[in-house]
Amino acid sequence: MPAMFARYLPAAIERFLFSPFSLLLVVAIAFVLNAWSLPLTDVDEGAFSEATREMMARGNLVSPTLNDAPRHDKPILIYWAQAASVSVLGVSEIGFRLPSIIFAVLWMLALYRFCQRHADRRTAQVAALVMGLSLAVGFIAKAAISDALLNLFIALSMFGIYDFFCAERDGRPTRRLLYYTYAMLGLGFLTKGPVAVFFPLLVSGLFFVSAGSWRAWLRAVFFWPGWLLFLAIVVPWHVAVFLDQGDAFFRGFYLKHNVNRYSNTFEGHGGKWYYYIAVLPFVLMPFTGWLLAIVGKIGGQLRRTPLGSMRGDGLFERFLVLWFVVVFVFFSSSGTQLPHYLLYGCTPVFILLAKYRPTAERRWLAYVPLVLFALLLAVLPEILAYAAAKAGKPFEKMLLDGLVVAFSDSARWLLPLMALGVIGLALWRSLPVWQGIVLAGVLQALVVSVVIAPRAISVTQGPIREAAQVARETGGNVVAWRIIMPSFSVYRQAATPTRVPVEGELVLTRTDRQHEVRALLAPGLRMENLYQKSFVTLARVEREGAK
Repeated sequence: MPAMFARYLPAAIERFLFSPFSLLLVVAIAFVLNAWSLPLTDVDEGAFSEATREMMARGNLVSPTLNDAPRHDKPILIYWAQAASVSVLGVSEIGFRLPSIIFAVLWMLALYRFCQRHADRRTAQVAALVMGLSLAVGFIAKAAISDALLNLFIALSMFGIYDFFCAERDGRPTRRLLYYTYAMLGLGFLTKGPVAVFFPLLVSGLFFVSAGSWRAWLRAVFFWPGWLLFLAIVVPWHVAVFLDQGDAFFRGFYLKHNVNRYSNTFEGHGGKWYYYIAVLPFVLMPFTGWLLAIVGKIGGQLRRTPLGSMRGDGLFERFLVLWFVVVFVFFSSSGTQLPHYLLYGCTPVFILLAKYRPTAERRWLAYVPLVLFALLLAVLPEILAYAAAKAGKPFEKMLLDGLVVAFSDSARWLLPLMALGVIGLALWRSLPVWQGIVLAGVLQALVVSVVIAPRAISVTQGPIREAAQVARETGGNVVAWRIIMPSFSVYRQAATPTRVPVEGELVLTRTDRQHEVRALLAPGLRMENLYQKSFVTLARVEREGAK
């Protein structure tokens, strides 16, 4: 019986991984699970959601605001998508997150179909599984932010470019592909601005020149009907926002959030050349070792296709590698660096991982980073306890103490159990390497969605949601003092300006900053706490001696 089990189980696993049910399982766990119940995270989810809520409340679908101040961080498309969802599902976590879930699924579907066209169905299936189970993709797929939408349009633009190249090479019609690609560029521009056009243009230029097809690239770049379509998508909203705000959006978004963000470090995010070398292993987890195991194969394939040739088995790989390298180098040189920026160049990595999936070779190289990550998660409760004991700042101490309590329950055995499962898959020598790592990815996604995220977010965001509920039930004006938590406004369903409170108002502040508020109050006023938990305090400002 054990021999039959060992013989037939790998075959059953392979059938499952190549079936549609595995993709449905990955979407359910990595993209959907708990997306309807976890509190919105700050700052990004809270900011996008509150801007959408205020836009709908004001009846102004042109100019987003955040706590009644103009918000120039992003163009309009993500806010329209969230508004459409919230108008159906109401102001709720799933209402704001559903667009990202849908866009992530569409991104996966587009990846699958592209791989079908240029590889085969099995490679398409594995690429979709790898994408869905990558750690960073799982985070943005269920987050109420613009990244899933942007990655969808960057991928579709790049796919259109490579399809155009193949059509040009083979003498097939290209006009429809050009219209399609320019439309995707326009929609990407309405999602994030110039970055959605910059990467496709630069990567395509380098690739076409390397293939000796620069004339075809020039024909595509100077295809004026495509640019007319692009402008038809992009210009109307820009005209509308100019008529509504003047040049405020153009100065705030294009100068501050594009030019200045690249040349300067914003909010302490990055600025180091090695930043993405350190970040990439976590972005791709659990597939980091898999990538290390196949780099040699990819390099060998690239060397077999000479520069200047439009034919060759390595052209597909060259396009994918150029796509990743351009994104990696560009953001490594940026003054502002965030982990999710790297995802703009990870779609080709998912394809390369699928195409060169390892079976038995370099097993330990493929598994070691994953095993180390699983062991790190296994001792996470101990790491948190150690950090809490060493924390010196009150704010950090409050957060870490809360996390220690949150992870002191069943997480103490669930996380080590995951590590044992990963080690067991690594030792299962009759199971192909790629299949074991995909199964480990399912296990990782399940642990992140069920064990880690609910506990971490309940500590960091739960008090904000509870404080907002107290404020909404109490009523009256509410202000914030030196705390940036836009989700508070979402849950209260009212803007929360930042200023010193006056008599009769409620004030939201960090617990360790209550003394600052008291010092700024007018003589004869005091703070009466209505809610205090961890780092969050909600208080009423009233006259001393008042009951």
